[in-house]
Amino acid sequence: MTGVLLVGGASSRFGSPKALARLDGETLAERAWRTLSEACDESLAVGKTGDGLELPFPVIDDGIDVRAPLAGLVAGLRAARHDVCVFMPVDCPLVSAGALQALAGAAPAHPQTGPLPGAYHRALLPELERKLERGDYSLRDLEAAIVELDPGELANINTEADLRRVELR
Repeated sequence: MTGVLLVGGASSRFGSPKALARLDGETLAERAWRTLSEACDESLAVGKTGDGLELPFPVIDDGIDVRAPLAGLVAGLRAARHDVCVFMPVDCPLVSAGALQALAGAAPAHPQTGPLPGAYHRALLPELERKLERGDYSLRDLEAAIVELDPGELANINTEADLRRVELR
């Protein structure tokens, strides 16, 4: 399977690029990349190459001005070598390789908290491209199995306070 790291968010609530925030001695991007590499045969990062993020791996530009996870899904599915892709937002630093594999095994699938992280088939690409063209950026209406994951792994970092809470875990 292909793992896709989503690094294209604006980080407006965080105040600086979340991908570069540090947790346990590594950036959120490095941490997520490591987890994807443990779980997947191929790892890709998708975002806005014009953001100037200094990351230790290449980033594929999602090719659209809109900042929406849907843009990352479309770009990731287009670039992936494998039919099943797991998508991991950079701001979910506690998701494990085992959780990603569980999602992939049930694809299309997402956890109880919503569409990301999630696993989706390349066959969804035409539908997702149409949604993007219409300006419908929601992922919540995608049909997917719900995989119950450990809620502790699903911490989402939107603010500095969220990061501090995860550091104290």
